Amino acid sequence: MENSEKPYRDFNSYLRELFGCRVQKITLDAGLTCPNRDGTVGRGGCIYCNLRGSGTGFGRTLSIREQLERGKKFLGKRYKAKKFLAYFQSFSNTYGPLEKLKRLYDEALSVPDVVGLSVGTRPDCVSSDVLDLLAGYQTKYLVWIEYGLQSAKDETLKIINRGHSVGDFVKAVEKTRLRKIPVCVHVILGLPGENPEDMISTAKFLAKLDIQGVKIHLLYVIRGTKLHEMYEEGNYRCLDRETYVKLVGEFIAHLPPRVVIQRITGDPHRHELVAPAWALEKRKNVNMIHAYMKKHVLFQGKYYKK
Repeated sequence: MENSEKPYRDFNSYLRELFGCRVQKITLDAGLTCPNRDGTVGRGGCIYCNLRGSGTGFGRTLSIREQLERGKKFLGKRYKAKKFLAYFQSFSNTYGPLEKLKRLYDEALSVPDVVGLSVGTRPDCVSSDVLDLLAGYQTKYLVWIEYGLQSAKDETLKIINRGHSVGDFVKAVEKTRLRKIPVCVHVILGLPGENPEDMISTAKFLAKLDIQGVKIHLLYVIRGTKLHEMYEEGNYRCLDRETYVKLVGEFIAHLPPRVVIQRITGDPHRHELVAPAWALEKRKNVNMIHAYMKKHVLFQGKYYKK
């Protein structure tokens, strides 16, 4: 790990190892919703989530095929990508009638050069039937499930109105891994009430589980959210860049070397972002994380103990 180009196992390298070429994710909006919005679990959603569910909003205007074709054209030109993963990103993409979900997944996989699915969802809305459906695609395609955990601290999950517990997450991971489906976990650094020890505790917690990937996000303030209200009222302060850079480096160092690091910072929409402004400087933030890890001789797995 110390001798690799990056101080962690990155997703692009992992995909190139599998397919022998550049593979890009195409983010999709399937027009679904979330049990934490429609009243099944709660209403209003998580405090940082807006009405688009961290997505594009295309699910109300473009079909899955149209979104994929648009993405292929753009990403193929920008990154010289040859293959693509259909990433169902917005809201909870296992939340709906099985027949509808199958139509959506089948439509995505019918598009030329789409080699797999990555399905973003919540740990409290994955039925055995949906997991069996996704597992069935694995004979021909790469399939990942992405679970939003955000924190391994139940108190924090209540503060951010997640609507599920850490225990729910553990059960979902166990059910998913019984079917050999790779699991990517989303975590957020800078959540209200958390200190650096809490955030690193989440890394140590994940290091003990049978997970295959992690996405690390910065908590940024999006217009029109509950977090926006908290920020305006002086009840929330964003992490500064230097603190975030240090936390990401330390977080990664506690993860097992086998885990694929799919993301190390968020990617806010410019017109929606309230704070911090530096969150828009993605390339600079990534470079600073790499530089910090190099300077402090940090690499994935450094602090990991079996």
